[in-house]
Amino acid sequence: MLRPTLISTLALGLALAGCSKNEAPSAGEPAKNAVTSTEAAATASETAAVQPAAMSVREVGTPDQSILDLYLQLHQAPELSFKEAKTSSILASELESLGFEVTTGVGQDWVVDKATRDIGEVKPGVGGYGVVGVFKNGNGPTVLIRTDMDALPVPEQTGVPYASTVEAQTWTGVDSKVMHACGHDVHMTAWLGTARALVAQKSKWKGTLVMIAQPAEEIGLGAEAMLADGLFERFPKPDYNLALHVSADAPSGTVVYSSGYAMANVDSVDIHVKGIGGHGAYPHTTRDPILIGSHIVTALQSLVSRNVNPLDSAVVTVGSFKAGAKHNIIPDEATLLLTVRSYDDDTRQMLLDGIERIAKAEAAAFDAPEPEITIETDYTPSTYNDPDTTGRAMKAVSKKLGSEYVSQVKPVMGGEDFSQYSRTADKIPSVLFWVGAVEPSKYAKAKADGMPLPSLHSSLFAPDYARTIQTGTDAMTAAALELFKD
Repeated sequence: MLRPTLISTLALGLALAGCSKNEAPSAGEPAKNAVTSTEAAATASETAAVQPAAMSVREVGTPDQSILDLYLQLHQAPELSFKEAKTSSILASELESLGFEVTTGVGQDWVVDKATRDIGEVKPGVGGYGVVGVFKNGNGPTVLIRTDMDALPVPEQTGVPYASTVEAQTWTGVDSKVMHACGHDVHMTAWLGTARALVAQKSKWKGTLVMIAQPAEEIGLGAEAMLADGLFERFPKPDYNLALHVSADAPSGTVVYSSGYAMANVDSVDIHVKGIGGHGAYPHTTRDPILIGSHIVTALQSLVSRNVNPLDSAVVTVGSFKAGAKHNIIPDEATLLLTVRSYDDDTRQMLLDGIERIAKAEAAAFDAPEPEITIETDYTPSTYNDPDTTGRAMKAVSKKLGSEYVSQVKPVMGGEDFSQYSRTADKIPSVLFWVGAVEPSKYAKAKADGMPLPSLHSSLFAPDYARTIQTGTDAMTAAALELFKD
């Protein structure tokens, strides 16, 4: 998932977050060749720069040792989408040790059917690894807290001593090196820290806590799989849904959020342009699909500039244009691959209809065969943060962290399938917020130098994990406690 852009005023409010240690069961032995959290912390302290005097930095305590060990274990043993077997087992065991009623394998039938339909087989290790933990604590609201589990097919180049060296195969059969380049290892450990904190403070709230560990967020299918397997029918239906995500644009210790639309609808569209090929020296005997495709690319730009209300937001990007193989041959076909982003569903439909209309009309203008247009059905819907619930939750987070460390930001055009949980017929109020993950001195230096920071999905993304985990735990716990007050 892509990151938000942090408003510049956050440069005045960097953060370090404190919390008491919780006694909890060990996360288990670190992965082979694992670096201990003590060694990692020592490395971090050697490279940390002195904070500029002008910056206010909130002090953050250190998470429980078992949480730090678990982070390193997960980071060194990342698993790809729909292959999160060991990761889900670890998280399920942790919830069981806290007294949750735990169900594993949520989404299995849906994943098997999906793999069979899409690629004709279920590759080894592919499955629905969703985890649901239920903790009942008297009468009161039901609050669902989600973490995602999957990593990315990215070779890690951070240079940290605990870097991943894992190589694996995607659910569709592509070999790749694997890295937690989107911070899901931080999400999981903050999620577990929250579960521990809420169980430890169960005298302060009444209701039902549902902790879910979701597979396959990176391919936008995990939430759909869990919902199709009866997430809201087999288990207590939530009154509220909560999730967090790391931000590669905010200093650790801070929280940023959007109210209302937070992330976009994400659609993928393929346009297969058909022509009549021939010799490049005799173009008059052909219907050139490269020329047709070029006109389509140009005309598509009018959708946002002339069809979308200037007060709304939309993106139509042609990310790939493939055609031909030789200098003097006009090919028979060309293929365009598009990503389409929007917030509201009316704008989304207008864009998709417009793409089809333009592609067909441009082909007709050149007297070429009608193009084939494929709109991927498994799209990621926009994430909408319920304003009332967001206001309540962020007020509680501000009280916990300090208001200067919690800021509202504009929505982004990235996508997150957490949105699916609020898109059911029940329209459950949901909130996803962002937790800063950049070591404060690195953040300050980047802003001063004007140099970009490694983004999410970058092979160089290395979060300031201890501070980020603790801030995420503190923020999520505060938000949940507030919502349990109903």
